[in-house]
Amino acid sequence: MRPLRHGYTNRTAGDGATVIKRYEGPDAASRLERERLVLTELRGEVPVPPVLGARDGALELGFVDGAPGQELLESGSAVEVLRSCGEVLRRIHSVRPGLVHGDFGPNNLLLDPGTFAVAAVVDWEFSHTGDPIEDLAWCEWVVRTHHADRVGALDDFFAAYGGPVPAWPVRRAAMLERCAELREFCHRWEPGGAGVRLWEERAEATAAWRA
Repeated sequence: MRPLRHGYTNRTAGDGATVIKRYEGPDAASRLERERLVLTELRGEVPVPPVLGARDGALELGFVDGAPGQELLESGSAVEVLRSCGEVLRRIHSVRPGLVHGDFGPNNLLLDPGTFAVAAVVDWEFSHTGDPIEDLAWCEWVVRTHHADRVGALDDFFAAYGGPVPAWPVRRAAMLERCAELREFCHRWEPGGAGVRLWEERAEATAAWRA
């Protein structure tokens, strides 16, 4: 097993056949169980990794071959990647109305680097019942924060998702609410720690954005 790239909250390792995801921080056991249940229920409906088992605070998943969405986006394929984001998010919200991924963005997609078809949507530990705008706004937040020079391609994301785009104040409010939730998550993990300060800074930056 070797550590996999782009893991932020948990420790994830794989060997080309399986992936072991160990949950850390607040509510680790419930986050594991939530992800296990959602992946099991969505299998065959949405491209997700297969669940092989769960034990000792870890989820064992089948390995899915694909390129991380953020890497393809940075390599010059922002339009294609964000179109795929919009298409698969529409599918998620259609298959299970009310289901929110909770951390949706190109960072949690594996894509075929040739066709940009979605091989898997990963990291469902924060999934819950809520408003679809949460996922729409968070994908936009990810792009604005980590890929600011690709913001123009967000039009393709919203077009691929379909339907009217929520007004900017509504989208930003959803972004700020999620920043506050993640600050609280970090506070419970390490009160006053670096994670708390990071999410306070990110909330401040988000509040200053203009459409």
